[in-house]
Amino acid sequence: QVQLVESGGGLVQAGDSLRLSCATSGREIRNYAMGWFRQAPGKERESVAAITTGGTLYYLDSLKGRFTISIDKAKNAAYLQMNTLKPEDTAVYYCAATTRNYADIKDYGWMGAYMYWGQGTQVTVSS
Repeated sequence: QVQLVESGGGLVQAGDSLRLSCATSGREIRNYAMGWFRQAPGKERESVAAITTGGTLYYLDSLKGRFTISIDKAKNAAYLQMNTLKPEDTAVYYCAATTRNYADIKDYGWMGAYMYWGQGTQVTVSS
């Protein structure tokens, strides 16, 4: 079983950047597809980005070009670089991991694809 711990959230102004980190423990990250999700107040949790064990990337269409997912196998960590943040990016951001394999990269945007979840980190963007 892998444990996930997110960090890097905070209060920023519109236009700023943040990098979220997801530390994994118990297993090597190379064995997992990793995803980032977010949940804004009063809204459903939505997929932000994902990366498979083979390095295939998935992004929510509206976030392409602003957000970048990456992993560091040596540090067993995943990251979400968020640029040009907007107030509508305010949410709790969650890291997730799975060993399940899906033929369609879009399936990694589905919450049910993931076996393990972190507790989340709050990102607040002021206007």
